[in-house]
Amino acid sequence: MPVNPAMPTLRSRVRALLALGSLAVAPGLPVPVAARAATGGRRVVAAGETWEVTGITRLDELVVEEGASLTAPDGFILSLTVDGVETGSALVSTYGVTTVVVPGTYTGDVVLTPAAEHLESFAAYTFHLRQAVYAASTGVVTAGSVLSAVTGGTLTDTRARGVRITSRAQAFNGFHVTDGAAYTLEDVTIDFDGNGRCDFAGYGAAVTGDGDGTRLVVDGADIATTGVVRSALVARDGAHVVVKNSTLAARDGVLPDDFVPAGGADMLTVPWRLGLTGNVRATNVIGANTRATYLNSTVSSERWGVLSTDSVTGSRLTTVNSTVVVTGDSGYGTYADGKSMRDVFLGTDFDVATWVAISTGSPVVFGDSTAQAVAELNTELELGLSEDELARLEPRSCTLRSRGFGVMWHSGDGGSVTIGGGTSFTTAETMFLAKAVQAAIVVDGSQGAELSAGNGVLVQLMETDNPGSINGVYTEPTGDPDRDTDFDTTAPHTADLTAAFTDITLRGDFCNAMRAGKNLVVTFAGGCDVAGVISATTSRHAVPTITSAEWAQLSHVTNTPSPAVNNGVIVTVGAGSTWTVTGTSYLTRLVVEEGAVVQGPDGAAPTLTVDGVVTDLTPGAAYSGALALTLPVG
Repeated sequence: MPVNPAMPTLRSRVRALLALGSLAVAPGLPVPVAARAATGGRRVVAAGETWEVTGITRLDELVVEEGASLTAPDGFILSLTVDGVETGSALVSTYGVTTVVVPGTYTGDVVLTPAAEHLESFAAYTFHLRQAVYAASTGVVTAGSVLSAVTGGTLTDTRARGVRITSRAQAFNGFHVTDGAAYTLEDVTIDFDGNGRCDFAGYGAAVTGDGDGTRLVVDGADIATTGVVRSALVARDGAHVVVKNSTLAARDGVLPDDFVPAGGADMLTVPWRLGLTGNVRATNVIGANTRATYLNSTVSSERWGVLSTDSVTGSRLTTVNSTVVVTGDSGYGTYADGKSMRDVFLGTDFDVATWVAISTGSPVVFGDSTAQAVAELNTELELGLSEDELARLEPRSCTLRSRGFGVMWHSGDGGSVTIGGGTSFTTAETMFLAKAVQAAIVVDGSQGAELSAGNGVLVQLMETDNPGSINGVYTEPTGDPDRDTDFDTTAPHTADLTAAFTDITLRGDFCNAMRAGKNLVVTFAGGCDVAGVISATTSRHAVPTITSAEWAQLSHVTNTPSPAVNNGVIVTVGAGSTWTVTGTSYLTRLVVEEGAVVQGPDGAAPTLTVDGVVTDLTPGAAYSGALALTLPVG
């Protein structure tokens, strides 16, 4: 969803307010401890009483009775820490935009901080954020920070080193770096437990890099979050975030009792229409021209997703020599939003539950982290890696493992996946799955890339089973589709699914189960060894209707080879390549180049019929029409 156009005005207002509290210390010098009223003692806020906290206040004990209220002056928002741990705050409601201090007894080093509200807008909402450290181009802004939540280490206008931030409440942020700031987090520890509110706005995120010109480097961090949409890291609106040598982990929270599934700013769970469940994605890239890069880092999420781009234009997501893990039973490794410029994963291990990647139109690349490739990224993305850092990045290949599927295209057009180097790609279910959208698959096995689909289906083109809305129902179509005489099943179209393979061994099937006009165009070039069925098919789910209760049935289909209607299958077997036909295959065009082989499992040629007429299968020939390749019975 688009960012609210009122956001720049809101930010300008907030930044003017926060600037009043910015530090007047030289870069690199420690930030002074926030002033605290040394009152100590005990304070009881009785039922029916309202206490406006006008300055940072320190107590030994705070009692907030039921029916009592703690407030801050207009333009400020109150936070509470006990022994350096942010606690006691909760959203005013499940879909609220601000927080309050809840009733309770708080004992220890109790600090109340009224910090300037930090306003962030998304869709129709304006959220009132609180954070331990707000860093702008002027440095750390004390008026907008809750510095009592920062313990250990050192904090300066340009760097945090060895500090810890702990939250046991809701919708509190750790570091928010914005306004063109250049800031480094080094060896920081962030431990959050409690629900967030909106990961599009970074509301409740452990770390956020925000705004054009902002450069945030995270090196050696240990970030763990538990909670609904309590992201470990959010990069948004043109920021440039580089994460190195770090561990980021997100775990699901407990949904509020009155939660109702929704989208946009109220999206507290993954849309079930993706065939997923879960309520936190570990990271998110938002907005225009945003960049997030992960090097030598481990990023994990219990469910939903690990690396996401959403509502972006021209943004970049990159990993090098990293590990991407879904620890639970449902979730994707990366989601490539349709207007992302390019998502590149070099030398990265994926170990996921459901999808390695989901694309709505963005190019996705998996390859080796060669010295040349990483050096080019260092220049292209302005990563700032030193010669020593580049030398220490050992070249690796990607290892992609999914307990479910491989790559899915479910909306948008123009998405692609490119696989090269020594990438090893293993799935339990279908490897490449396009749901009625145009997409391109390009695999180069010349350097050792390998593909293995556990269910035997390498490529599946099918009608979408997305019910279209949160409360929608998918109903399996019945009966045979009507032939669209205006659609040519024997020629490629720009809206088709294309799959091109070079110099690779493949074992598995290629299925086109579309009812409406869309072809599957498959090309084997340069020494491919392929064994499987390549055919128009009829697909079926295990159940005829799918609601949110049956979300796990989405994408799971069986295929029956069937003559093409509006689902052409166009195959080119290039010189030096062999296709071993393992079962009846219905095509609409077959090109067998000189030097190519099409054979049955026994090495003999299968029987080819063209429009029902048995036809010799000859290298150097092309065939169009209703084609069937069959094997002898028995």
